[in-house]
Amino acid sequence: MAMFKLGVISDEISQDFERVLQVMSEYGVRHVEPRSVWDKAPQDLDGEDVARMKSLLAAYGAECCSIASPFLKCDLGDAEQYKHHLDILARCLRLAQELGAPLVRTFVFWRTGPARSVWQQLLDAYEEPVRMAERAGICLGLENEASTHLATARETAEFCSALNHPLVRVIWDPANEVFAEEGELPFPDAFERVRPWMVHMHVKDAVRDSVSGQPRCVPIGDGGYIDYVGQFRALLDMGYEGVCSLETHWRPSEELDRELLDRPGGQAFSATGEVASRICFEKLRALLDTVGWRGPSAAGG
Repeated sequence: MAMFKLGVISDEISQDFERVLQVMSEYGVRHVEPRSVWDKAPQDLDGEDVARMKSLLAAYGAECCSIASPFLKCDLGDAEQYKHHLDILARCLRLAQELGAPLVRTFVFWRTGPARSVWQQLLDAYEEPVRMAERAGICLGLENEASTHLATARETAEFCSALNHPLVRVIWDPANEVFAEEGELPFPDAFERVRPWMVHMHVKDAVRDSVSGQPRCVPIGDGGYIDYVGQFRALLDMGYEGVCSLETHWRPSEELDRELLDRPGGQAFSATGEVASRICFEKLRALLDTVGWRGPSAAGG
């Protein structure tokens, strides 16, 4: 049976890239997704930074599975912001090439209303990014994200289908469906929408407060709303061989504020992240044991 692999978004553990790899090695995890490293966004990493990362990846026997870029977390219709974000994408595509990552995570503008009201503008804005991906030979992974115009699995799948390009796929995040106002039950309902397009997955857990109705992140498996056992079984059944990256987003002492959730990165985000991610790794392993996951090789995920 084909087995998917485990990864982690780097700054959910630390800003120190070597510390990230050390913790990963303790849990048999080989795949890392850089989002902010040494207090730098991925597009701001320079040649010396990249050389250090490559050396550390080799030393720890780890691989870069995706670049968690902030591409198009900006305002639709602002030409200067769009131009700046095309430069961000260009830098992240180069970083993916240098680190051997097949994928760059992307978004589709801050949400200001129904996506359908600006649908053609959104599609037009992706014409140049798709050409850039073609030249780089790197896949663009559209993430369902509540703060953007692709807030739900439905919108993300429909957008991917409309673009209809082999280098545009979906990064599925079940917990982000909980944060979306029009979100569906993450599994199986929302998952079935993105299944044909899924290339990568983020793993975090979330619930909505019973009184306020507001969403918040919790340790993996503690939410009870996302059926992760069912989700992981479905991945095994479909023969998914990609990466499931832990994206903890929960902290044991106090909740991350909305600004950090929408724009994660830097030391303020990573503080106490290692403690939280260790707890989530343990809980994640317990869930995976339940479905009989043993990793893609004897060396682990």
